[in-house]
Amino acid sequence: MLRIKPLHYQVLIAGGGFAGAYCGKYLGNYFEPEASQRAALIADGNVFAFQPMLAEVVGAALSPLDVVIPLRQFCQGINVLQGNIVALDLKGKVATLDSGRFTPNSTITFDHIVLALGSVVNVSQVPGMSEHGYILKNAWDAMRLRVAIIERLEEANLTVDVETKKRLLTFVVVGGGYSGVETAGQILDLVCSIQPMYLNLAGITMRVVLVHSRDHLLPEIGLRLGQYAEAKLKERGMEVRLDDRVESITAGKVFLSKSEPIESHTIVSTIGNGPHPLLASLCKSENLENEYGRIVTEPTMLVKGFKHVWAVGDCAAIPVNGESSCPPTAQFAQRQGIQVSLNLQRALAGSPLKPFKYKSRGQLASIGHQRAVADIMGFQFSGFLAWFLWRTLYASKIPGLQRKLRVVIDWTLDLFFPRDISVIRTLEQGVLEDMPFKKGDVIVEERDPYVSVYIIKTGRVECHRDNHHLQTLESGDILGGSNFTADDKWNVRAAADAPTILISVQRRAWLSLNQPPSLLSKTSEGESYVGSR
Repeated sequence: MLRIKPLHYQVLIAGGGFAGAYCGKYLGNYFEPEASQRAALIADGNVFAFQPMLAEVVGAALSPLDVVIPLRQFCQGINVLQGNIVALDLKGKVATLDSGRFTPNSTITFDHIVLALGSVVNVSQVPGMSEHGYILKNAWDAMRLRVAIIERLEEANLTVDVETKKRLLTFVVVGGGYSGVETAGQILDLVCSIQPMYLNLAGITMRVVLVHSRDHLLPEIGLRLGQYAEAKLKERGMEVRLDDRVESITAGKVFLSKSEPIESHTIVSTIGNGPHPLLASLCKSENLENEYGRIVTEPTMLVKGFKHVWAVGDCAAIPVNGESSCPPTAQFAQRQGIQVSLNLQRALAGSPLKPFKYKSRGQLASIGHQRAVADIMGFQFSGFLAWFLWRTLYASKIPGLQRKLRVVIDWTLDLFFPRDISVIRTLEQGVLEDMPFKKGDVIVEERDPYVSVYIIKTGRVECHRDNHHLQTLESGDILGGSNFTADDKWNVRAAADAPTILISVQRRAWLSLNQPPSLLSKTSEGESYVGSR
């Protein structure tokens, strides 16, 4: 029987974000002409996304293809492997890779490994967000959100119900940092610029609500510029809710900690980053020192206790400039990727390693409508000049001449022509998701869109209609059923009566299961709203 030797590389890079991609790019140049045999990069997709421009994709100012670069093109020379690492033995220097649906797991051995897995989006702390909310992590997320916004306007243009129209034209963004402010600004630009195309929406106010838990926006850039951004956004009609938090969301409502709920069908979360599950597992199994899930390294980016394990990017806590760790920004991740590649070259040559040293040159944030805020070399300014600098800087930073030209052309066209509202429909597959709720959290409201069925994994749920108690559901019960109301709305209000975990099943997936009628219970009116075990 033929035995296939596992793949082996001197350097294995885990992650294709800013840090991993730039490390691969510079190692490819160093290892030429043998780069493909000596170094490899593992990523769960075959593209490197330029994340600072994702908000521009949401606002239809750029195409999704403008902000992604094929990793094989960017990291020329080294071997790019698409897959997910399912097991990693640091001491044994072995990685196990799930490479796809039709192939068995692959085993890869290495001499050095660079952990550049970044962070993952974790919105489980906000009940309902994982099901009803939109995140913004990659180009697909940005395109999906853009499509959702346009679809809301299409629905609002058709319906004659005033309350439904208001919900459809209300957009809520959670988080007042860079991503939140830039995304909210782009959504406002998009809906205001395309509203004249929808004749039935003439004279109707679009609502964009930005919810932030702190007392001013953009805490990374300072109070003055944060207050400027807030003032300019409000001038354009945006609602800004400061010192407030989202407690939970349903398909049609956002519940806040301090103010009245907001009725909306479009909620965007730009908060909730958490450690990559693989890194969390490594920290536990290898007893790695970490700061809130970020692996603590030496100034040289070597993981403490190892001579062949390196960590960079959002997943690493690297001491720099006397601080405990670098901020998790693309600016620092890019420099770390370059620096770790140079240290790897020194390690392979037996030369002394150099510590990572870098000082931020400044920060910029676009707030839409040709306005931005900037803090450059200690100088703070705002307005059109800051916006022009923002666009100039990012156009120069995006890798590759082809992408630079695309971005400049699209931005130029955006100044003279309306934004593109084309929607290419795709069929989303139903998925199962665990959703945690604490006591008192609302799961569904009466008249919410009936988009999912819920299986109660643990806990207890109380069902009411018109403030009258109907039924208590417990572990194993089903909230929902296969017979939906005529207008596809919930006919009950359901809330957790104890710490509860629900399994959310999308309606399309539930209907495809074709549950037998015997599993459904009936109300006195004959409407189905709960199922038994």
